[in-house]
Amino acid sequence: MEVLKIATAGSVDDGKSTLIGRILYDTKSLTTDKLEAIEKTSKQRGYDYLDFSLATDGLVAEREQGITIDVAHIYFSTAKKSYIIADTPGHVEYTRNMVTGASTSQASIILIDARKGVIEQTNRHFFINNLLRIKDVVVAINKMDLVDYSEETYKKIKADFEALMSKRDYQDQKITFIPVSALKGDNVVNKTGKMPWYTGQTLLEHLEEIDKADIFNIGTPRFPVQYVVRPKTEDFHDFRGYAGKVYGGNLSVGDEVVVLPSQTKSKIKDIYFYDEKYETASRRSSVTITLENDINVSRGDMIVKDGDLPTIDKQFTANVCWMDSNQLRAGSKYIVQHGINKVLAKVAVIHHKIHPDYSGIDTEVSGLGVNDIASITFKLNKPIFYDQFKNHRTNGSFILIDPQTNSTVGAGFIQ
Repeated sequence: MEVLKIATAGSVDDGKSTLIGRILYDTKSLTTDKLEAIEKTSKQRGYDYLDFSLATDGLVAEREQGITIDVAHIYFSTAKKSYIIADTPGHVEYTRNMVTGASTSQASIILIDARKGVIEQTNRHFFINNLLRIKDVVVAINKMDLVDYSEETYKKIKADFEALMSKRDYQDQKITFIPVSALKGDNVVNKTGKMPWYTGQTLLEHLEEIDKADIFNIGTPRFPVQYVVRPKTEDFHDFRGYAGKVYGGNLSVGDEVVVLPSQTKSKIKDIYFYDEKYETASRRSSVTITLENDINVSRGDMIVKDGDLPTIDKQFTANVCWMDSNQLRAGSKYIVQHGINKVLAKVAVIHHKIHPDYSGIDTEVSGLGVNDIASITFKLNKPIFYDQFKNHRTNGSFILIDPQTNSTVGAGFIQ
């Protein structure tokens, strides 16, 4: 079954956790004990409704304060799809959490409180979706029940958000506006007739119909070799296969390929999944590939189609979200983990810091603090093979590791 990962973003008290809880409730994805716990806690607090935010806020501090702090992943399925929702905090001080949750998502839901409209945090949430090249974005205008389901309020917020859209640098996005009430259940999973002026889909109906061809960059297969398979048994004495996961496109038997970094050419001979053979390995499938030539291939090498090579270089420029309390400065050295490979890197130039509310850039930068986003050029001690993030999200992204503490200190997206 197809899996769709969705990032959520919303300011404090916009109802993000309630929205997710409502989806779980209306799709009958809550376990009996979880539902009973929600009913019991809601009664204890004197609510005359079920507090669905309790379905997602797992930390004690989250439950006590009624806010989301940590990134939680919520799983549920329908007859059409399986879903993973990354429930991320909306606070400005948790920008790094938002980036983490959205970096591997294919779609996004941005919540707006109908009473507040587009605010500064909305700019930040949309900027992160734009930075991470998320192609399908739902703008869920929530708490419509608190503005008497007003069509005028909905149209005003929609117009304000469309003005914000003009500032983005990534145009290949589908933006869908849906008025909802997470608390009452209007237009989340089911229509309730409270907004007859809205004739579009419910939130779940939209998610159900997202076509993977519209949200993935399909066509540039990359196959990082995770493991060289040499059974050395009597039946497979001469077998030499290369195990890994296919990213970005499909690979088929007979495809002419190039092995990086050696740039040795060959053809795909067989594709195995366990003991079964396949003619084609589709994107995101984990397989073992054999080649027609007996050539040297090692863990960390990459198999790509001939004529469709990535960039091979010891330098690149990337947008980096800094996640550590210790500042990043020019001249500092870090480990770049790009896919399987780890490479020592030096911060050559900090070009500018980017204000994630679309208010511009700051060129006078001496260092980056936690949650800062900046354009940085790195120099590496050996070449890597990469794509631009906008063309290939997997092969265009990396993390930075502090060599002293072994902590992950940044996430980068190659320009």
